[in-house]
Amino acid sequence: MKAVIQNGYGAPGAVLSYGEAPTPTPGPDDVLVAVRAASLNAREWHLMRGDPYVARLTPGMSLRAPRGRVVGTDFAGTVVAVGTGVTDLKEGDDVYGEVDGAFAEYVRAPRRLVGVMPANLTHEQAAAVPLAGNTALECLRDEAKVVAGQRLLVNGASGGVGTFAVQIGRALGADVTGVCSTRNVDLVRSLGAGHVVDYAREDFVHSGRYDVVLDLVGNRSLKDLRRCVTDGGTLVLSGGGTSTGGSLVGPMGLFIRGSLAARFSRRHRILTPQPKPAREKFDALTALLEAGTVVPAIDRTYPLSAASDAIRYLEEEHARAKVVLTIGQSGTFRTPRVL
Repeated sequence: MKAVIQNGYGAPGAVLSYGEAPTPTPGPDDVLVAVRAASLNAREWHLMRGDPYVARLTPGMSLRAPRGRVVGTDFAGTVVAVGTGVTDLKEGDDVYGEVDGAFAEYVRAPRRLVGVMPANLTHEQAAAVPLAGNTALECLRDEAKVVAGQRLLVNGASGGVGTFAVQIGRALGADVTGVCSTRNVDLVRSLGAGHVVDYAREDFVHSGRYDVVLDLVGNRSLKDLRRCVTDGGTLVLSGGGTSTGGSLVGPMGLFIRGSLAARFSRRHRILTPQPKPAREKFDALTALLEAGTVVPAIDRTYPLSAASDAIRYLEEEHARAKVVLTIGQSGTFRTPRVL
């Protein structure tokens, strides 16, 4: 099968190639999916660059290259085979999910990491959802426990996770303030933010105090972020940008400081969640998506063969919302032989 393969760490043109990789075979609790679309996350950039350096010590990476050679996480496509233990999906079902190796014609995914694709979405739209949607949902619903009437600030509101966080926050009944650049003010407002802070004109640290602050950028000090949180409120630290490389700890430094501060903070909660995909979350997201409460926002699309260009755009051009890879059209896939 065709796939985007990584060899080493570095710039996209130097370490990524479009070539052949073995077609995966599903295990008893897996599904094999013909991928129609996949989306980019900051995760792909960090894995490609091996940044921050300390992350190379984690189980999925090594000092010289990621352990998994096929790039990508988010996908949407059509089931072409199911394992013997999967009883609620069948060949021909459209699904979406989050698993390593998504930038390929086929992906093997455990059933627990796959959701039934919302009937009102295209494959491109569905592929934009998994990691970003799951992260926003867990941070706001499960960790911060946002309730109606609370004031919510989303720093990084025009990014992949941010565009979902604005909409999910509003669905939970919060009064949402989004922080973004000048060119994205209209986008963030259209997603349901009641207030938008253009960081080129105003420092959000001085824009007021909020019951919940969700920081998705990692560009401000912990002290600044805590100043925005009300007494008894919640600060959620999740994610970091792609604007710099070659760092030792990157956004992990803020998470470490936040985790330490959380042990001693009596004025408010400080959370550093590590969101994981789960079937229940996909069910919740599907309900929001089919109701039209949440709508994926897509910046632009690229063919799978141009994945290097897509990642270069992500890291150099301050992409907003989601960047999506398209992988063929219905009927163009050859059904693999599953042993």
